[in-house]
Amino acid sequence: MRAELDDSAVDVEVAVLLVSEVVTNAVLHARSPLRVLVAAKFPGARIEVRDGSPVPPRLHSFPTMSATGRGLRLLDQLAVAWGVQPDDMGKTIWFDVGEPSEDGWEPFAENDLVKGGGGDL
Repeated sequence: MRAELDDSAVDVEVAVLLVSEVVTNAVLHARSPLRVLVAAKFPGARIEVRDGSPVPPRLHSFPTMSATGRGLRLLDQLAVAWGVQPDDMGKTIWFDVGEPSEDGWEPFAENDLVKGGGGDL
């Protein structure tokens, strides 16, 4: 995936993080074969993760110390846009990634996970 995005203006690190989160959700919850498509387009990229489950993802409220539950929040905060496209074989979660920007990270600045609060080892 990096190869497709390296020559673009896309925030590659955010793209890799979001692919990791969406693919992890598909592996844990859809438990079906999946496909990742990457299309660089000026000035960003569209990434799609397709799995065989018709169940759409849901944002949950998990305690700060929970080991899961942050993937969709990261997607919601860091992607330029995202959505779910159901089909007769499952669903595709798509998201757009833009150029590097600090703006998407600002809401996390007050979060205990960013500050290292609570129970860091």
